[in-house]
Amino acid sequence: MRSFLVKKKNTLKEALKSINSNGNKCVVVVDEKNKLLGTLSDGDIRKAIIKKVNINSSIEKYFNKKSYFINKKNTKNRHHIQNLFLKKHIDLIPEVDDQGVVKKIITWSNFFGKEKKFKIKKTPVIIMAGGQGKRLKPFTNILPKPLIPIKHKPVIEYILDKFTSNGYDNFYITINYKSQIIRSYFNDIKKYKRIKFYDEKIPRGTVGCLSDMNLPNCKNFFITNCDIILDIDYADLMKFHTKNKNHLTLVASAKEFKIPYGVCQLNDNGSLEKIKEKPSYDFLVNAGLYLLNYDIKKMIPKNKFFDLTDLLNILIKKKYKIGVYPVNDTQWIDIGQWSEFKKALENL
Repeated sequence: MRSFLVKKKNTLKEALKSINSNGNKCVVVVDEKNKLLGTLSDGDIRKAIIKKVNINSSIEKYFNKKSYFINKKNTKNRHHIQNLFLKKHIDLIPEVDDQGVVKKIITWSNFFGKEKKFKIKKTPVIIMAGGQGKRLKPFTNILPKPLIPIKHKPVIEYILDKFTSNGYDNFYITINYKSQIIRSYFNDIKKYKRIKFYDEKIPRGTVGCLSDMNLPNCKNFFITNCDIILDIDYADLMKFHTKNKNHLTLVASAKEFKIPYGVCQLNDNGSLEKIKEKPSYDFLVNAGLYLLNYDIKKMIPKNKFFDLTDLLNILIKKKYKIGVYPVNDTQWIDIGQWSEFKKALENL
């Protein structure tokens, strides 16, 4: 139960790590005697980060103080518990005694005895797999980046499996560099039923070929890099995108960067004021996954080299709404660089 409990003095960053550890998108906030104070969901944390709250801030102002709970005496009332889960759309329910002390956490999976099932969705998933993978040379001199193996399967299969486990199986893969090897691999394994390939005769940037792509009638579509692995709830991402009426939602990872040196801070006269020894800084960095409204596709010019950053700049200039969906850095692995590739080998 430890991974479900946090204190109000804990930081948003610490709470996010606990949420990632327990896998239930929520933590229970308690006092020093484990008395229930409320709950904090990953959505609450995202709202705080979007409002530019420092991720190292205390959770005290941001957790829900009117959370749902059940008294230990009523745990046999399964109908009541079931209604709480289904009608209130919550992921866990704290069980407390007469003094309000948390005795147990009831989660969706341990109550219903199964994970939530996802309906198959038609939303297209576009995987950008045409790059040369220059940062992973010399491996990519032989294999295209999407087929770089991590333990027992290539990185692109991790991406496909994450989407299919969330109900998305309508895939479009853009290819260019060593494209025939990628085609041959998927023809051999015959694991995925709905994959369409789009060959770029010449490189056209990360999203240039989308102008020629015939997507089915849909409200939204995903775009993802082929060298990232994200452990997120895609249904929650879609809900966030829709609820906030975003034109485009970008997934960003809360990333801590440590400076391995003493950093000099100067005063207004240019003299040394103090040295901050090996400081760390937190940023939100682009994780390489995007959710777009379908009508954004028409902004991509035909037969031109066009990167996703070009599209973002146009949307910003036209004042379209671009949302940011923050995730914990432990939920994101970018195998496009050697340090992260080694991390993937250890953690997957």
